[in-house]
Amino acid sequence: MTKVYCIGKGLVTPLGNTVEEVFEAAREGRSRRLFERDGLSGASFFDKIAIEAAKKAIQGIEITPKTGLVLSTTKGNIEHIGKADISLAASARSIADAIGIKTSPIVVSNACISGIAALLQGVRMIRSGEYDSVVVVGAEVHSDFVHSGFDCLKALSPEPCRPFDKDRRGLNLGEAAAAMVLSAKEGPWELSDGVIRNDANHISGPSRTGEGCYKCLRYVTEGIDKEDIAFISVHGTATPYNDEMESIALYRAGLSDVPVNALKGVFGHTLGAAGILEAIVSMAAFEKGIVLPTKGFSEMGVTYPVNVSAKERPASGKLFVKLLSGFGGVNGAMVFRKGGAL
Repeated sequence: MTKVYCIGKGLVTPLGNTVEEVFEAAREGRSRRLFERDGLSGASFFDKIAIEAAKKAIQGIEITPKTGLVLSTTKGNIEHIGKADISLAASARSIADAIGIKTSPIVVSNACISGIAALLQGVRMIRSGEYDSVVVVGAEVHSDFVHSGFDCLKALSPEPCRPFDKDRRGLNLGEAAAAMVLSAKEGPWELSDGVIRNDANHISGPSRTGEGCYKCLRYVTEGIDKEDIAFISVHGTATPYNDEMESIALYRAGLSDVPVNALKGVFGHTLGAAGILEAIVSMAAFEKGIVLPTKGFSEMGVTYPVNVSAKERPASGKLFVKLLSGFGGVNGAMVFRKGGAL
């Protein structure tokens, strides 16, 4: 099977616009979830940040007639409803045009696992032989529509979120854009295994047994020595049911002792951007030999044991796992292995 690597990365976040800036912010425990919106220059804010992230990712990389684009988002330009074409397809075409991609772009919108689903789609495109590189962009912006939806579910915390903590009160929404360039050409990171499992438990509530999440973890870690897993970057929304479900899934998969961290205390929940953003920051942490702290976590608040990193600590291993869950019972996981020279 063709190996697929990440050969380019780009970030645009409220905490900084380079991987180094964003990583250091996460390491120091700083948090900023929303942008100051200015300088739109005729483009929607959503398109603007997605294009900027993609341009950063492709620096020094040739765009060819066989380069593809995958856009990951849940709501896209919903804030412009009634004012413009807000279709996700239109945004994807706008991003592709801005970076010189001529092939038809693909949109992945699969709730909060969209980022992992989009990366998996990109991997499959490379392995098909029809593409020599794929730019995968995840982006999300805040809007009254998105806020109202989560507010109706009583899922929003009035204070900074606290993943896995006994006093957690819900999630914070965030916005960001993140991009990776995938290729069969050897690069620093290999995207070796990815999977999606839908347990179809409920339209918004996660499985009480962590069924889909457990099946994802079991699939991607099969045959892997636990000692080789540096850490698992979990979904960690800080909602009562999500964190509990992930603890059950980790326990069922025999991974309770593996270091775990959640990054939503830093960025908020960036929805369609989360999988790509958190994977990129996790790559930087792995390269520094650390497990990033879980901002907001103090005292365990889930039933099953989870090895949550409350503070920065050394990491050892050959790979890390990114885990996501979402509405409709969807779950996704991907293994990121250290590839060639940095």
